[in-house]
Amino acid sequence: MSENTKQGGWRTNKWVRAAIPALLLHCSIGTVYCWSIFSQEIADYIGFSKGATEWAFSFAIFFLGMSAAFLGNVVEKDIHKSSLIATICFALGMAGTGFFIYYGGQHQHSTAALVGIYVCYGFIMGIGLGTGYLSPVKTLMLWFEDRKGLATGLAVAGFGAAKAIASPIMQSMLENLGEGGIYKMFVILACVYFVMMFVGHLLLKKPEGWHEPQGKDAKPSIISVLKTKPITNYIGIWLMFYINITCGLALISQEKMIVKCVGLAAYAGLISTVSAVFNAGGRLGFSAWADTMKDRNTIYKIIFVLSICSTALVMLTGGIKNGEGNGLLVVLVLALIFIVNAGYGGGFSNVPTLLSDHYGMSSISAIHGITLSAWAFAGLTGNQVATYIVNHSGEWIDHAGVKMNPVGYQNVLYFTIALYILALCFCLFLVRPTDKALEAKKAKQAAK
Repeated sequence: MSENTKQGGWRTNKWVRAAIPALLLHCSIGTVYCWSIFSQEIADYIGFSKGATEWAFSFAIFFLGMSAAFLGNVVEKDIHKSSLIATICFALGMAGTGFFIYYGGQHQHSTAALVGIYVCYGFIMGIGLGTGYLSPVKTLMLWFEDRKGLATGLAVAGFGAAKAIASPIMQSMLENLGEGGIYKMFVILACVYFVMMFVGHLLLKKPEGWHEPQGKDAKPSIISVLKTKPITNYIGIWLMFYINITCGLALISQEKMIVKCVGLAAYAGLISTVSAVFNAGGRLGFSAWADTMKDRNTIYKIIFVLSICSTALVMLTGGIKNGEGNGLLVVLVLALIFIVNAGYGGGFSNVPTLLSDHYGMSSISAIHGITLSAWAFAGLTGNQVATYIVNHSGEWIDHAGVKMNPVGYQNVLYFTIALYILALCFCLFLVRPTDKALEAKKAKQAAK
């Protein structure tokens, strides 16, 4: 324990000032991924199709990425302002969503209710998501300078684990709140998450020894920072981040139906929870593993190779369309779901530390924010492209009273494996080794 920690107590404790507030923020905003738990209930309650309401989730992810991109400089300058914005917007967006669900229940097929849900869950909550996601990341890397990957992985794992934690709670609330339980749930959770995030906002603080440069000329522009390396280096990082999210969303959006296709409908809820654990575990495990590597980009190579191999095995065996009743094929399909979830999570937790290794810490929140624009566009393409493939290929069959398209789900894999291969190429040929990796290579050659 350092002398400063002894003297300052909790005020200078990295767990209290960085890790705990990061978990409070990320475990709250990460519940955006619980959308599938209640999307059908919202659609039924307000009198619209599930497809119409699904756009609320897509807008939420889009505005998450875009608010992170445009508000990155706000986060850079003042994490207290940005974390307060996140707290207010996220809670207000949830409460507003609850109000418009209530309004839609009173006025069936009301376009105003649907648009209100888009604005509250998509736009207002989206701003809370983007600023809340960014706010603790740089602070964590400053406090945990020697284990940056472990620190950011811990917080981002909270974002991934939020679904596993909140899903059974939300399901129980929907079952026990009676008539109108869907809008009551949103209002109650808005209050709960406001308290959690506000406590996180109060605790979050950068180390005493770190002072942000002041004045308009104190920091170089983002473009000049990116130009310290060939611009193709950043383009490669952005593209492989975008592809990893797109492929993850494409598979995860069809996960529930894929599980039913291979005869595991009775275990769909359990498998969803396990996949959420893999998602969170990938965020923590891959980032902690990357701390031991000379070049953090190596972890992306591992993620893409594992994703390609598991996808290829299910493609070659026709695991999704032929899996029912075949134990080996079921195992391969489950392995694919869990590996893609882990790699999807690992891609998120490693991108801020990879960027800091390449471009330094001074403008990392702004650069990370711009990079999260990849998440915004992936949110509009991943699940939408997968849905298009399923709806326009294969054949719909009735299986135990459930309409499904095994061949269509199988065909999604052709889309994802092509993108994974492309991402691996970007990883190998566009993203340059870090200065640390080059120095280690020179030292090794000199030793010989």
